Amino acid sequence: QVHVVESGGGSVQAGGSLRLSCTATGRAGVTFAMGWFRQAPGKEREFVARISWNGDNTYYGDSVKGRFTISRDNAKNTVYLQMNRLNSEDTAVYFCAVAEFGPPGSQQWAAFDYYGQGTQVTVSS
Repeated sequence: QVHVVESGGGSVQAGGSLRLSCTATGRAGVTFAMGWFRQAPGKEREFVARISWNGDNTYYGDSVKGRFTISRDNAKNTVYLQMNRLNSEDTAVYFCAVAEFGPPGSQQWAAFDYYGQGTQVTVSS
């Protein structure tokens, strides 16, 4: 079993920045593709970003392209989501996800295998 823990959420004013972190543990010596999703109240879950196991490939949802950056530090088993120029539409619970078996590059929630509990991001205008 892989254990996924997010951190770094909080409240920020519109135009500000936050950095989320996600650590995956439970498979010594194995590096996974990882991603971020978010869900706002009353809205469907939305793909945010994905990064391949070695960091060579990244993918972004249309609503965050150019503002968010996903990166990783495999020495720390940690993936980061740098979020810049935040606006109220970015307010949501952000979930980290780990892909061990799913198809490479997929942006579907079901293509990931393990998920964190989520961290709240609130952007005030």
